Amino acid sequence: MPLQIIQPQRLYRQIAEQLRSLISRGEFPAGTRLPAERELAKQLGVSRPSIREALIALEVEKVVEVRSGSGIYVLKPKARRPSRKKAGDAVEWGPLELMRARELVESEVAALAARNAKKADLKLIGDALQQMRDEVAQGLIPREGDEAFHNAIAQACGNEVLRDTICGYWQARHGTLFERLGDYFEDQKSWDAALIEHAAVLEAIRAHDAGAARSAMQRHLKNANQRYSASWRRAKPS
Repeated sequence: MPLQIIQPQRLYRQIAEQLRSLISRGEFPAGTRLPAERELAKQLGVSRPSIREALIALEVEKVVEVRSGSGIYVLKPKARRPSRKKAGDAVEWGPLELMRARELVESEVAALAARNAKKADLKLIGDALQQMRDEVAQGLIPREGDEAFHNAIAQACGNEVLRDTICGYWQARHGTLFERLGDYFEDQKSWDAALIEHAAVLEAIRAHDAGAARSAMQRHLKNANQRYSASWRRAKPS
């Protein structure tokens, strides 16, 4: 048998495989509730965000079911299905890991944008923020406006490598796992908060205050990460 190329696997995928194996062996029979995130993280020696990402992957594959206000339950085998990847899933970045990377990189991108943004750049960023507001006013999740806002800032920073990096983040943002995370933790309240945070970023960039832009973007993405990391018990029913 020919040797197979060794593929690196994301940590959350390793965790998901281990949990799937335990479920298949009957350690967690169908209908039972899995241990809490905190307990799983302790037993596996990993962070709670990594457990969260693994559980989302298993939920997408119909191995487990999230019951808001109750916990994570194992589904019967006949309800399960293999994961079907979308185009945006190719890199398999964990959603919360991606958010942490964005917090580091986009904060500096915002600072550069504050130094380098021209009138045309400021208009694009302002238009994107208005698009978000319009989408929210229509009762829509403003993901298109959100993407346009962050990409406009990346364009304004004046560095093509960083702009392409931000585009790569957003390609991953369209992946199934991230979208499922949003289904649970994005709502009117979270987007109202995000709009205020976005406006603070734009204000700092318009003032060409690099330090304030860095801080505002860092604060926004840190808050976003916290919103996505909320307890399952606080998640809205899907």
